[in-house]
Order: sequence, then C-alpha cells, then structure tokens
Amino acid sequence: MKNKTFCICIIILLFTSIANAQNEKDGLYMPTIALKTNALYWATTTPNIGLEVGLSEKTTLDISGNYNPWEFSDNRQIKHWLIQPEFRYWLCERFNGHFFGVHAHYAEYNVGGIKMLGFKDYRYQGNLYGGGISYGYQWILSNRWSLEATVGVGYAHLDYKKYECKECGSQLKDDTKNYWGPTKAGLSIIYILK
Repeated sequence: MKNKTFCICIIILLFTSIANAQNEKDGLYMPTIALKTNALYWATTTPNIGLEVGLSEKTTLDISGNYNPWEFSDNRQIKHWLIQPEFRYWLCERFNGHFFGVHAHYAEYNVGGIKMLGFKDYRYQGNLYGGGISYGYQWILSNRWSLEATVGVGYAHLDYKKYECKECGSQLKDDTKNYWGPTKAGLSIIYILK
C-alpha cells in the first residue's frame, strides 16, 4: 500500500511540473491545480476528495478517492474505498466549460442491509475494476471557486462473496459479475489552488 501511495504522489508531482512548465512557456495564466469534493458522495455518507492537475491548455488529469468506513444501526453498511482517475479533454480551456473524459476505477467493498438493489437480506464483499467515458461541465463562480457536474458510463468487473445474512451468516456464493451502465456521477465543489 505504501508503494502505491508513493507512486501516485510521484505521478502527481510529475504532472504538476509539466503543467507549470506549460503555463510558463505559453505566458498564459490558467488554473493548474484544483481540490474538489463530490456532494453526491457526501449524501451517501461517503467522505471524498479529488485533485485535478492541468497537463496542457486543454487537458487535465483528475484523481478522486472515496472512503466509507461507517456501519449504521441494524448492521446496514456501504463500506468501501474507491479510486477513480480520469483524463479530461476540455473543449474551450481547462477548468472552464464542457469536457469529455476517459476514466478507470478500482474499489473494495462490504455492503449489506441496504433495501435497494437486493442488499437488504444479503451481504456482499469483494472488489471491482473497470473504466468508462464521461461528460461534464464546469462553471467558474469566482477566481478560486467553481462548480462541476459530470456523468459517466462504462464497465465494471466485480469479484464478490455473497453471505447469508448481513452480519454473521455463512458464505453462499463466490462469484463474478460484469456490469455495464452508469459508472460516475458528480456535483462537485472545486477550489483552485494555483
């Protein structure tokens, strides 16, 4: 885990250096680095943070991470962690207006006791990975603040174990599933760092 974190930090620093060099070369001031959080994930009690780095005048790299460690009454839980990097192409200029993206995702989860999607009587534990495409729009609110809406569709491969009850039942199934459909949704508040 430490090696993965170190590699991600090195990649972010590399992209930041490239973006800064691009800004200096062109003589333009364009936002280079932004922090963000997705309000839709907070609505599901999932803390999250994202970092977006400018790569060129019309491209950025967005990396978001979510972590939900909570267990609620009656052993209801949507415990998970998720990382979702995305390469974005902006139609006007980075951090402004329409963009299209290509994203990947990886998550580990432990979900049970939730009425929707058949999770009420069973608990599912496993991981998923995949990717997709997205579309979004970013509104500039001030020099430092922006608002972003994004949606994405794609693929996820799920490896999971299904358990008899939410808490302590025996394992019923060890299986995989392929999913095609929505893979990303966001309404994010953004703070431009540089």
